[in-house]
Amino acid sequence: MSFTTRSPAHNRRALLTTAALAAGALGLSAAGVQAAPIIVKIGISLPLTGADAESATLIKDGALLAIDQANAKNMVPGYTFVPMVLNNATATAGQYDPAQAATNAKKFLSDPKVIAIVGPEMSGDGKAMSPILSQGDMACVTPASTNPDITSPAFAGQYRPRGKAVYFRTVTTDAYQGPNMANFYKDDLHVKSVYILDDSGAYGVGLANAFEAQAKKIGIKVLGHDQLDPKDADYTTILTKIKGLGPDAIYYGGVGMAGVKLIKQAYDIVPKMIKGGGDGMYGTDLLTGAGFPAAQGWYATIAAPHLLDDSKASSWVKAYDKKFGKQPSDYAITSYDAAEVILHAVKAVAMEGKKVSHSTVRDAIQKTDLMTLQGKVSFNENGDLMNKVISVFEIEHNPKYPLDDMIHQYKYIGVAPQNAS
Repeated sequence: MSFTTRSPAHNRRALLTTAALAAGALGLSAAGVQAAPIIVKIGISLPLTGADAESATLIKDGALLAIDQANAKNMVPGYTFVPMVLNNATATAGQYDPAQAATNAKKFLSDPKVIAIVGPEMSGDGKAMSPILSQGDMACVTPASTNPDITSPAFAGQYRPRGKAVYFRTVTTDAYQGPNMANFYKDDLHVKSVYILDDSGAYGVGLANAFEAQAKKIGIKVLGHDQLDPKDADYTTILTKIKGLGPDAIYYGGVGMAGVKLIKQAYDIVPKMIKGGGDGMYGTDLLTGAGFPAAQGWYATIAAPHLLDDSKASSWVKAYDKKFGKQPSDYAITSYDAAEVILHAVKAVAMEGKKVSHSTVRDAIQKTDLMTLQGKVSFNENGDLMNKVISVFEIEHNPKYPLDDMIHQYKYIGVAPQNAS
């Protein structure tokens, strides 16, 4: 048996190499000090001031909870997640502002640590942001934006000029929300005639048009369709005209800036008429802004399953309430899930040994197959959620609970029918 004699210097080098490898496996530097974590930022772009601030804040907090929990459990070893929150509302608009949303998209792209975005809430903002994000190959996962044009292949050249999907959703679109509510009007409310209003925004117009097309298709008589200017204070002329025509119902496509005024004035002029809208009429802003009895009886939809009073989400609701001191909305859950999609995409990229970047995270998001609070989340090639559930609510005042308590002031009716009888 022969032995190879090594010099003391060689042995020292071998020991140092072994120590360095062990330190790397433990996330330590060669000196035994914990290596600094890699900072990964997740952008959040929402209208945090103005007419929709309350609902946007609930959505923001859903994403923040997911980020906080990921950091607490060291979800991706060696990485720390940091939110970058930007407001896309302006005082001039009084609500969301697509121009500001575009500016925010550019800010996110200019920060190399931002790898994806939760948001936006509004489709008008989405239309402004998507082509900019496409140029930078940065994905956003919206928990509330429902206009189908943004992800439609027919508009791919406009909203994703580089070809790949960058606009992903944890909600379905108005291609289902509008028509399914028309089905609910016919099947459940037995509406035979309707007058349609929208707030002239991208979301409101698209939703109202989708509702109108289905209403006509299934035999509901449409007596008219008008647009409301969100900055106008007085809608009594239009409402008086509607009263004279005598439809069974009003359907409104739009968000809170016009919606709050519409609720108040419709109560004064057509208090007993059936009234409803989309997810723009689902939010604490409507409850606190319009109040009761004006808001009583309005119907609203969301483009997702209802989970707030589901036992499967009870621990999550408690965690949210404990952290933020308020009850969440269903879109706080879809926001939590949106952040979860991004977090798991980063984890997948890191585990594969790839560099965490706009492109690698976008690609991982496209491949998402994740069990979340709302069930399985996966996307088609355009970024749309595979699940198409539309949930219906009726505002019903419960004086035992705060006015802004979404769980107790919005009574869940059920899933809107996909096909009218």
